Amino acid sequence: MKVVLSIKPEFAFKIFDGTKRFEFRKAIFKNSNIKTVIVYASSPVQQVIGEFEIEKIINKDIDALWKLTQDFSGITEDYFYQYFENRADGFAIQIKKTKKYRQPKCLRADYNLVPPQSFAYYVKS
Repeated sequence: MKVVLSIKPEFAFKIFDGTKRFEFRKAIFKNSNIKTVIVYASSPVQQVIGEFEIEKIINKDIDALWKLTQDFSGITEDYFYQYFENRADGFAIQIKKTKKYRQPKCLRADYNLVPPQSFAYYVKS
């Protein structure tokens, strides 16, 4: 089973150029069997551009999370703290190995899914 994440294009492309090795989330999927993330680049791109394997999921208080991930966060410190505003802790999905698709895919046509607010489970049928 895989999970589809909606990611802003500016950050989605950084995952595949190697400058962003952590994807931050306020909440995380409960299924611990998820090993792969399908990357849906949200508006204005609105396409599935690739996928990545999960190294591990880190859950820490916000300051510790930033300290651990800042070098390969792909975002500014200000953006990080704005994103996690009013949160005691957060999650960082550490990216292991990426695979960018040569041809982007359509979420609806190729996966029979609508863009998720946060994430959606995907089971190949």
